Amino acid sequence: MAKYFDVHPENPQRRTITSVAESIRSGALIAYPTDSCYALGCQLGSRDGISRIRSIRNLDDRHHFTLVCQNFAQLGQLVQIDNDVFRAIKAATPGSYTFILPATREVPRQLLHPKKKTVGVRIPDHVVAQALLAELGEPLLSSTLLLPDDGEPMTQGWEIKERLDHVLDVVVDSGDCGTEPTTVIDFSEGEPEIVRRGAGDPARFE
Repeated sequence: MAKYFDVHPENPQRRTITSVAESIRSGALIAYPTDSCYALGCQLGSRDGISRIRSIRNLDDRHHFTLVCQNFAQLGQLVQIDNDVFRAIKAATPGSYTFILPATREVPRQLLHPKKKTVGVRIPDHVVAQALLAELGEPLLSSTLLLPDDGEPMTQGWEIKERLDHVLDVVVDSGDCGTEPTTVIDFSEGEPEIVRRGAGDPARFE
């Protein structure tokens, strides 16, 4: 059974956030809110977490996992980024965008696209997600909480708890956070390519 935490969306309870972070460090797979929709998350190097996310979402090895970062200091350790791309990404973050970039050696091999050696990164504009990342002190390995047979991500924490109680360890509920996943921009070749149009306005990258 998954632990269920009801977290205030604007003033997240410190004790609760600390408890969730401790669970992640202990190997927990969580569902948590972001500025686009709910996501699955686990510790960066958790092979079990990666395997469970793939199983829940029925993902193949070409799926780009996302490393959710608190700030640019974390993001810069995970991906190779030149000045022009840095400026473009900086202007759009924090926000509902995921950026695909060449990974550094800091990123575990099992997270990389098998051919491109790229990974997705993002900095969310969400109070609860940011509080969790600050407490954790490291990026969170994430994937949109979209089940294989669903047309849209789930938006209610209680529904997530009800449907995925047997496969999750923790559900963090801070209310409805929308159904649109992030806009995905591929910068791996230097120029922006819009891979998915979502919650972030893609116009700045067209």
